[in-house]
Amino acid sequence: MAGKRSSSKQERGLSDPGTELFPGEDEKQSKAGYHGHRARLRGRFLDAGPDALADYELLELLLFTSLPRKDTKPLAKELIEEFGSFAEVIAADKDKLLAIDGLGESAVAGLKAVQAGAVRLLRAGVADRPIISSWQALIDYCTALMAFEEAEQFRLLFLDKKNKLIADEAQQRGTVDHTPVYPREVVKRALALNATAIIMVHNHPSGNPEPSRADIEMTKKVKDALEAVGLVLHDHVVIGRGRHVSFRQDGLL
Repeated sequence: MAGKRSSSKQERGLSDPGTELFPGEDEKQSKAGYHGHRARLRGRFLDAGPDALADYELLELLLFTSLPRKDTKPLAKELIEEFGSFAEVIAADKDKLLAIDGLGESAVAGLKAVQAGAVRLLRAGVADRPIISSWQALIDYCTALMAFEEAEQFRLLFLDKKNKLIADEAQQRGTVDHTPVYPREVVKRALALNATAIIMVHNHPSGNPEPSRADIEMTKKVKDALEAVGLVLHDHVVIGRGRHVSFRQDGLL
C-alpha cells in the first residue's frame, strides 16, 4: 500500500520538493516567455512595418487580442498550414475556422473583421470615380471580395453615364463550377437602377480564371439582351487566384 501511495504522489508531482514549493512555476515561465514574444513582435511590426512579418506572425498579431492568455504562435502556424496563406485564412469560411481547435467565435470574428475592413478599404478606391480609369483598383477590390470563395459568385457592377459605380450587387451564388445567370433579370435590374452600362464579374474557385465555353455563351446572351434596350456591357471579368481574365482585353467581347 505504501508503494502505491508513493507512486500516486509522484504521478501528481507532489514528491518533487520544487513542485511543492512553487506550484505552477513552469506555467509562469511559459507565460512570461510568450508575453515577451508578443512585445517583440509588436515592436517589430511598428518599427519595421508589416513586410517584416511572415504570414503566420501577422496572424499571431491579430490573435493576441482575442486570445490574451494563450501562446498564439502554434495556432497561427496551424492556420497557415490548413488554409495556405494569410489571405486564405481571413477569407476562409467561418464554419471552417470555427472547426479549428483553439479558435472560438471571438477569434474568428476578429479574423473576418480584418477581411471586411480590407474589402471596404478597396471598395473606397472604386467609389465616386470612373471605373474605366480606376481599373486596377476595381480588380484589387474584386479579388479581395471573391478570389478565395469556394463556390462561384456572380456580381453585377452598375454604372451611370459617367461610368461611375451606382451599385455593386451579388446576383447569384452557384456551385464550385457553375452559376446560373438570367439575362432578362440582369436587364430588369439595370433599368430599375437607371444604369447605362454594366460590368459582370464572377470567380472561379479552382483559381484558374480562363473562361469556359458556358461563360462565353452566357456573356453573349447578356450582351445581346442589354443592347436590345440601349445598354452597354463594358466587360466581363473572371477572378482567379493571383490573376484575372478580362473578356474585352482578350477579344471575347
